[in-house]
Amino acid sequence: MRPGVAWRHGDSRAAVPSRPGPGAGEAAPRVLSLGAVGPVAALEGFLAQVLQRRGNHSTFRLLKVSTDERPDLAARFAVDAIPTLMVVDGSRVSGRLALPRGCEQIETFLAPWLR
Repeated sequence: MRPGVAWRHGDSRAAVPSRPGPGAGEAAPRVLSLGAVGPVAALEGFLAQVLQRRGNHSTFRLLKVSTDERPDLAARFAVDAIPTLMVVDGSRVSGRLALPRGCEQIETFLAPWLR
C-alpha cells in the first residue's frame, strides 16, 4: 500500500489508474492476484468471469502470487490485505484493489483497460 493510506478489512476503495492500457508496441499490463490459496481461488474465479463476459482474455497477462510462498513480493508491493488485485503496467503499479467483493467491483476496477 502507499504510505499514509490505511486499508482495513471490508474497505472497498481502490487506487485508480492514471493511464489505461498499453500503447503501440507496449506489452500487455500484468494483473497480479496476491494472497493465500483459498481467497485467491475465489478472486480468480471472479476475475475469469469478468474477462470472459467482456472478451478480454488477451488484455492482461495474469499472474498468481501466493503470499505464503512469496512474502518478499507481498512486502515489496506493501500488501496488507488478502486478497489483493493489482495491475502492473511496465514497471509501475497502475491500480490496486484490496479485498474485492465480486465481479461487479472487479469489472469497475479494471474498466480503464477493458474493451
